[in-house]
Amino acid sequence: MALSTAVDLSAVARVVGIKTEFVNLRGGNLVNLPQRIAVFGQGNSAATYSTDKFQVTSATQAAERYGFGSPIHLAVQQLLPANGDGVGTIPVTVYPLVDGVAAATAAGDITPSGTATKAGTARVIVNNRQSQAFSIDVGDTVADVVTAVTAAINAILDLPIIASDDTTEVGISAKWAGPSGNDLNISVEGGEDTGITFAITQPTAGAVNPAIDDALAQIGDVWETLILNCLDIADTAILDKFQTEGEGRWGSLRRKPYICFTGNTAADVATAISVSDARKTDRINAQLVAPGSLDLPLVVAARQLSRIAPLAQNNPPHDYGSRTADGLTPGTDAQQWDYAQRDQAVKGGSSTIEVKDSVVTLSDIVTFYHPSGDPTPAYRYVVDIVKITNILFNLDLTFANPEWDGAPLIPDSQATTNRTAKKPKMAVAAVASLIDQLALGAFISDPDFAKDNTQAAINGQNPKRLDVTTTMKISGNTNIISVDFNWGFFFGTTPVV
Repeated sequence: MALSTAVDLSAVARVVGIKTEFVNLRGGNLVNLPQRIAVFGQGNSAATYSTDKFQVTSATQAAERYGFGSPIHLAVQQLLPANGDGVGTIPVTVYPLVDGVAAATAAGDITPSGTATKAGTARVIVNNRQSQAFSIDVGDTVADVVTAVTAAINAILDLPIIASDDTTEVGISAKWAGPSGNDLNISVEGGEDTGITFAITQPTAGAVNPAIDDALAQIGDVWETLILNCLDIADTAILDKFQTEGEGRWGSLRRKPYICFTGNTAADVATAISVSDARKTDRINAQLVAPGSLDLPLVVAARQLSRIAPLAQNNPPHDYGSRTADGLTPGTDAQQWDYAQRDQAVKGGSSTIEVKDSVVTLSDIVTFYHPSGDPTPAYRYVVDIVKITNILFNLDLTFANPEWDGAPLIPDSQATTNRTAKKPKMAVAAVASLIDQLALGAFISDPDFAKDNTQAAINGQNPKRLDVTTTMKISGNTNIISVDFNWGFFFGTTPVV
């Protein structure tokens, strides 16, 4: 029987001691890994803000801190929309970036021409976002229209552009510097029969992304599970940095890996997978796509991530197919990928979507990882990585605690009265209990195999070291369903005479 330690063993005077201490009775019960989202993006160039990481709780808070219409604001709008249709209570932490050294801002213009012969109204559309409506009145000159368009754009703070009245044209500038501003798309809707026409020069010449090194260093020991990269997919140097940091977090001593998502709206499959296909061993980065969409790529990624994160939080073994990314505007029907193209994309390391009833619907969500010649890449599917990280988290809960840390370690065959002593078979039992819970939660298949392949022993060279090994089979997902439907004609029955 174990001895009580409520009263010190050297005490002799009469006393009753009652020691109160928490005992972990979790008994191997499974705990889902809490998801966390980290947003790496720029604020408005006109805003002044701290570059310290900061947890935001609303899009309005993000806008007030980092500037309305900035990449940070636009991303958080998708993750934490005002209607509550986002990631809920999952923490969203912003890792603010400032414009790069000598960065250039994407710029274009809207040039009206003609004289108004009929009254009408119109709006400027910026990546599927509307400006305020502006009026065109009979007799309005180009200068009048320029003033009206400028005011209509600047009246909507959420728009990612700033308009300037240049008398004969409306100057357009992104609200931040860098190449992601080149993804801005401007159009004018309405006013077709007023006598005024509009020529548009789309924003270009944005250049030089911000450095992310200082922001990455701020992650520290926090387990940020999902990262949103608001920069452009073409900047592979940035992807390299996310990959290097992410690989380090897979290490056995750090064990806090993440997946980094970047948006891509290229309609051509070969163009869309040009980056991912070249990064065959990259299990850290992933791209979320919407072929041909005029939404900003960062908005595409943020909205889809708002569907991935809650499922990863609440039902980690479940894949993300058929989740609807409401609010995104898909490209044209002709720009959508058919099955062969989606299959090509997945094999090239790209996630895919389908458009159903004009709604962007998630399909295969994968990382860039697809080594040549490997038909079933281990780190291809994001859901599998989510399963693995949940197992890591629960193994950590099992062993990285005071119950195991520093406990006396003795052989299985040795008797003891020390209630804190540990034996190798206790470690095997703890893992076996976890295996049962993982199987019940559909994280793994064939739990008996996992138990048969779980071992523990005191190290032969270090008596203070317990070596534990276990092998588990991660469960699959119903991504492909193959049904053979056979049919024939009914020819009646032979009549009875």
